[in-house]
Amino acid sequence: MGEIEVLKPGLYSTIQDLGRRNFRKYGVPKSGVMDSYAAKKANLILCNLETSPVLEITQLGSKLKFTEPTQIAICGANLSPKINDISVLNNRMLSIKKDEVLSFGKRIKGCRAYISILGGFASEKILGSYSWYNGITENELLQKGDVIKYLKLGSLPNTLNASLKVNEEYLNKVEIQAFPGPEYDLLSSSQQRLLLESEFHLDINNNRMAIQLKEVLTNKLSPIITGPVLPGTVQLTPSGKLIVLMRDCQTTGGYPRVLQLSEAGINSIAQKVVGDMLRFELSKIK
Repeated sequence: MGEIEVLKPGLYSTIQDLGRRNFRKYGVPKSGVMDSYAAKKANLILCNLETSPVLEITQLGSKLKFTEPTQIAICGANLSPKINDISVLNNRMLSIKKDEVLSFGKRIKGCRAYISILGGFASEKILGSYSWYNGITENELLQKGDVIKYLKLGSLPNTLNASLKVNEEYLNKVEIQAFPGPEYDLLSSSQQRLLLESEFHLDINNNRMAIQLKEVLTNKLSPIITGPVLPGTVQLTPSGKLIVLMRDCQTTGGYPRVLQLSEAGINSIAQKVVGDMLRFELSKIK
């Protein structure tokens, strides 16, 4: 096996895959990558299964030393990646030699980058997923001195002479695609109009569980009987704050569910940072 020595962990770095399924009835969050489009793309570049675990890097990147040759791909946010202090590009198959160091610098755009590795990271699979989550897995966050194992190859495969069409517009997309939530029709017409026509900004209170928005929407709705919520559910709190639930969210909640983001909407908002602006774009359920 090859090993990655964590020289610097970064701001918030975790191993994730596409999440846990069939355990929500026990109160276990789905977890998984915040931006599924970028993670799948990173695995596709290396011809991995799309369900292979990847390393999710948030805003400030890690510094990682590889003990054996391998190939990686980096997708999602542009965090100025370098191999041995030489700049490299996202959305490419990158060859890593023995003892080379991958590092990151200035954030150019987006919030979260995804590192795939040939064959996938050799992480422990628990409840059908490799995703780290406090209380489920031994690891919660990457720490300095950690060692991540990966498949050691006798020789590196040949580089593919192929190109991949990449859509990165969603990294800066203002419009966040959403559907009406279960309590959307309880809003007055003026509230619905404000919800869909107003500009909202990401509050400092945001993480893998939820993203809170700064602006207040007048709320005259009564609390609901606790009901199911999902990643992408937009809750309207009694104070009028909007909370967008994300991948590590709880499984039930008692605030009115006014919107439900599409998968594309979740991916877009996952790439925003504090202060970024967004507007909800309503799509009708067909």
